[in-house]
Amino acid sequence: MGITELGSAMPEIGRREALGAAGLAACGLAVAGCGGGASAEPAGIKGQVLAKTADVPVGGGVVVEKYKIVVTQPAKGVFKAFSAVCTHKGCAVGSPEENVITCGCHGSEFAADSGKALKGPATAPLVAYRIKVEGDGVVVA
Repeated sequence: MGITELGSAMPEIGRREALGAAGLAACGLAVAGCGGGASAEPAGIKGQVLAKTADVPVGGGVVVEKYKIVVTQPAKGVFKAFSAVCTHKGCAVGSPEENVITCGCHGSEFAADSGKALKGPATAPLVAYRIKVEGDGVVVA
């Protein structure tokens, strides 16, 4: 043990322990950076109309660029909303066609009814948002 200027004993840390601690801290920061913003709901969006029901085709959908959300209608009268940010590298996904949401950057595909990754390189699903239909609008619940 080493002695500090104030006279208290302090355990000495070896080079391996110091490097190990630094490595763990770096891994923690990397993991925190990867998971972050995708799951957070955009501020002030609750109660906002994302799209008119008539503008969302059955088997397709629309991307609401303002909120980075894709609204889908996988079956007549069934509406879903997901983050329009691909879980692979953060690129914007396109409007769904034939119930598939596709990322234009690397070709990942997601199910329009669940957001589940269907084809890689993405493996994680798109973040889902709670929505409801009010009148002729799709609204964030």
